[in-house]
Amino acid sequence: MSIRSQGKLDLGPVLGAMRSRSGSPVAYDLPDQGSTPPPRYDTEFTSLPAYRQMTLQRDLADALGLRDPYYQPHQGLAGATSRMENRSVINFASYDYLGFNGDPRVVETIESAVRTYGSSVSASRISAGERDIHRALEAALAKVYEAEAAVVFVSGHATAVSTIATLLGPKDLILYDALIHNCIAVGAQLSGAARRAISHNDLDALEAVLIRERSRFNRVLIAVEGLYSMDGDGPDLARLVEIKRRWGAWLLVDDAHGFGVLGQRGHGIAEHLGVDPREIDIWLGTLSKTLVSCGGYVAGSSELADLLKHLAPGLVYSVGLPAGQAAAALKALDLMQEEPERIIRLHDNSRYFQETAQAHGLDTGTSWGFGIVPVYVGDSLRTVMLAEKLLEQGVNAFPILPPGVPELTARLRFFITAAHTREQLATAARLTAETLAALPLVSLPPSAPAS
Repeated sequence: MSIRSQGKLDLGPVLGAMRSRSGSPVAYDLPDQGSTPPPRYDTEFTSLPAYRQMTLQRDLADALGLRDPYYQPHQGLAGATSRMENRSVINFASYDYLGFNGDPRVVETIESAVRTYGSSVSASRISAGERDIHRALEAALAKVYEAEAAVVFVSGHATAVSTIATLLGPKDLILYDALIHNCIAVGAQLSGAARRAISHNDLDALEAVLIRERSRFNRVLIAVEGLYSMDGDGPDLARLVEIKRRWGAWLLVDDAHGFGVLGQRGHGIAEHLGVDPREIDIWLGTLSKTLVSCGGYVAGSSELADLLKHLAPGLVYSVGLPAGQAAAALKALDLMQEEPERIIRLHDNSRYFQETAQAHGLDTGTSWGFGIVPVYVGDSLRTVMLAEKLLEQGVNAFPILPPGVPELTARLRFFITAAHTREQLATAARLTAETLAALPLVSLPPSAPAS
């Protein structure tokens, strides 16, 4: 019997065949497949190449008697010191650059906001989550950048991903520094735009790509960091502004680590290099570092902010930033502006640690010496061994390994804060040099590609 009647789909015979005489549903048997078993598909997470590579590295570390450096437990507040395994250690794995985490004034502000607004705004801001504390924070951030507006997201990573994916598409081109943060790279991938990674801080190479390819694309985005989180250096911002003007591109600066660190007032890379912040089309930042909260923000034109507030998935389809976190960031921002001596102390501490480390023969690479000072080891195994032996001596510095950084550039990353003492900094530099010199000359081959 045909299930079509006069060109229209007739579901009557099908529905009738699926019901018994009493009208109740009956089981529907699939056609007999004979004795051929159905194909078997791999549904095990453990068979993923990335998982196999991860477990291989863990097994090797276990065989060498090394502890896993990731997700180590801390007890209590993380700042210039932290408690690990019930003992105090000098902590260089926290980017509380100005020492506001746990500040009684910030804590009191959070408590007040939670009493007023609760622990959650309970919905996305576009539907039911807008609060005046959000708008106050956005206005304060926009003022720092001399921007028309700012938008606050609940996640720093989602800030970049959503912004880039909203603004660009398949007819566009994104040029980003090879050492750019993962959030920029993921946003570029999700946008569908063409992507080109440019050698770190190589603006000649950037211009060469624009000369060769600019005419093929509609819009072009150039993305850099104000202070690179792995290397502690930054770009030639004035030249980037000139390049983006000449080639009709947007310039995005992720100043997550530069904010509160660079410049006399902590206003970031633009203040540090004397560039008008209004020349940058898109400012990105996070609330989780100097501002001791959680989330991210974009600052720029009012049109940019309006577009993101209505179309960016990480804002429109995500719950709003909890009022307590917004209040914490706003209070920390106020304190940063009221207490510029913290920024001066951060600069002094950073410079002192870098100079002391170099005096001990340690390689700090191209770091500018503001907040982030890496100590290069090169080999991944020796880097992990160095981190573990330092922790045994009361110094917590996190090992940075490939693929987070290029092969043979493994390093310990030291986040320097205003709260560190000269004694702590001197001790850390001395112990790092002595411990590294005493390590055996063992090494691992480069990471095997996933297969």
